[in-house]
Amino acid sequence: MRAILSAVTAALLLVACSKQLTVEQQVIATLQNMEVAAEEGEHFEFIGYVADSFKAQHGSMGRKEFHRFMIYQINQHRRLRAQFFPIYVTDLGNGQATAKFQLLVTGGAGLLPDSGQLYDVQTRWTRDSNDWMLAGAEWEPVRLPEG
Repeated sequence: MRAILSAVTAALLLVACSKQLTVEQQVIATLQNMEVAAEEGEHFEFIGYVADSFKAQHGSMGRKEFHRFMIYQINQHRRLRAQFFPIYVTDLGNGQATAKFQLLVTGGAGLLPDSGQLYDVQTRWTRDSNDWMLAGAEWEPVRLPEG
């Protein structure tokens, strides 16, 4: 997975040399980097993309709590995996953006996942120098119809 990320990053750098990446491309690249870090159990790398002022779940979770939450998830599931479904980024200007998407998270101890959940996610982003940092997030499980 890291080899794929390195190839994608190299390709993005080549494109970046020719023209500036859009806010959408930059936020999506950051989300992809966070995904790889979580899947590889690199919680310090993951939290490096989260702003110090981060707030989630209607203010009930700060950056430290979110870090603990991610460590718990990584420790509970040896094979934690995430899949983003269309990511819609809105550039709000002045170094602010939002991203909305669905996220399928699966985990388990073996090759096949033994648990999974689909979430609706809304995120807030802030630009810090040249980096986009996750400033806030709200997520809720998607309830699939029974039948």
